[in-house]
Amino acid sequence: MSKRDYYDILGVSKSATQDEIKANYRKLALKYHPDRNSDNPEAENLFKEAAEAYEVLSDQDKRARYDRFGHDGLRGGQDFHQYSNINDIFSAFGDVFSGRGSIFDDFFNMGGSGRGRQRYSGERGSDIRIKLPISLEEVAQGVTKTIKIKHYVSCTDCSGTGAKSGSGKKTCSSCGGSGEVRQVSRSIFGQMVNISTCPTCRGTGELIVEKCNTCFGESRVQEEEKIQVTIPAGVEEGNYIPLRGKGNAGKMGGPSGDLIVIIEEKEHDVFTRDGNNILYNLKISFPSAALGDEIEIPTLFGTEKIKIESGTQNGAVIHLRDKGLPYLNSYQKGEEIIIINVFVPKKLNAREKEILKELSESENIKPNTKSHKKDKDIFDKIKDFINH
Repeated sequence: MSKRDYYDILGVSKSATQDEIKANYRKLALKYHPDRNSDNPEAENLFKEAAEAYEVLSDQDKRARYDRFGHDGLRGGQDFHQYSNINDIFSAFGDVFSGRGSIFDDFFNMGGSGRGRQRYSGERGSDIRIKLPISLEEVAQGVTKTIKIKHYVSCTDCSGTGAKSGSGKKTCSSCGGSGEVRQVSRSIFGQMVNISTCPTCRGTGELIVEKCNTCFGESRVQEEEKIQVTIPAGVEEGNYIPLRGKGNAGKMGGPSGDLIVIIEEKEHDVFTRDGNNILYNLKISFPSAALGDEIEIPTLFGTEKIKIESGTQNGAVIHLRDKGLPYLNSYQKGEEIIIINVFVPKKLNAREKEILKELSESENIKPNTKSHKKDKDIFDKIKDFINH
């Protein structure tokens, strides 16, 4: 029977790069591995066929001969259909299936193969998450806060080993110090080796002879610590700052987790945040609106005097540039948006009522009824702006 084209087997073009060839081979090897296709007797042949194609196309010299002469140019080369078992394929191409985070590490139990396996170096500590309330003034200018947390730190009495000073450790008898145990099983496809972390020593390869009196063999203790956190200007609710290594210390000398500081904005007495803009509702008297005035208002950076033009209407808006919140990691700032609210008194004395009655007869005081629709349009625009 004539052999299929190697490029067709791997599903790549003749101009495919080595990375494309390798990636497609990995997919096919996972798809057709016999352990995943017990009900498909053809899977083993497809698995071996893909391996044979990869063996040729991954080698520059063999690929060049194949491109020029086809299968006849490879006489005397290896034929994967003659391998005694599938594990021989993994021995030949272990670099394709191994690698940190590879799905093949778990599926084919290759994470513990002698190539590249690192000795257990302790369990990573957990992260700690806390909420840090800050004011809008602190958001505007940035701030450094000191927080107090309780977390696990490495035990100083045993230097994070868990062993009592002077007692040391001994080699684990279950794994012989390797930190892993192997189980060999046989199937119709050959011998399979399953490698797992030693449950006795938890992968360290060593056992504590006598536990530390302070941490009782856990290698860490809980302590309270004060930590400084620098909050940059422009943060907002939900932003977080990771402090690497400030979480819980790991067990048996493992690396520490992180401290995650989550920003929480305090509600402000007078300002409302709208993105990087600040909204401020300013109440003014009718005389101030009618005659004009100069009024001092608060900002996030102190106080500011603004001019109220004569004839200012209720709902008018004044913009103060660069008085809002800064954009994160930028020199640009938002605005303080001042919304004018003309104050209408609820209580008047006799003299005040007399003056207002007299003024009410003036044509300049009476509203123009023809402008009602126009005024409504303006109000709707302001309302939409505020709600936005």
